[in-house]
Amino acid sequence: MAINVQIPGPLRPLTGGAAEVEVEATDVDGLIEALEARHRGIRERLLDASGEFRSYVRIFVDDRDVRTLQGRATALGPGATVAIVPAIAGGGPDLSHPRPAKAL
Repeated sequence: MAINVQIPGPLRPLTGGAAEVEVEATDVDGLIEALEARHRGIRERLLDASGEFRSYVRIFVDDRDVRTLQGRATALGPGATVAIVPAIAGGGPDLSHPRPAKAL
């Protein structure tokens, strides 16, 4: 069945710039293989050498992280939407060592 996959910016060079692609798959493992068949190099960006999801990649099926479901065996129902989301790190200032207030 056709599954819509939302592609994050860092992976779009592999999809010819497409923000969304459609592939045929019945589970997440099949989806990854279908993506790899059409967009070489995407599998190695999603999975490590042992076949586990890379720590900085999250895959959501209908807004649910597959790590909390059945991982790569997570089934994809008709009309499912899959989002590949890279982890975001960094952020605000280090508040563990507050700076003294500036004098006016």
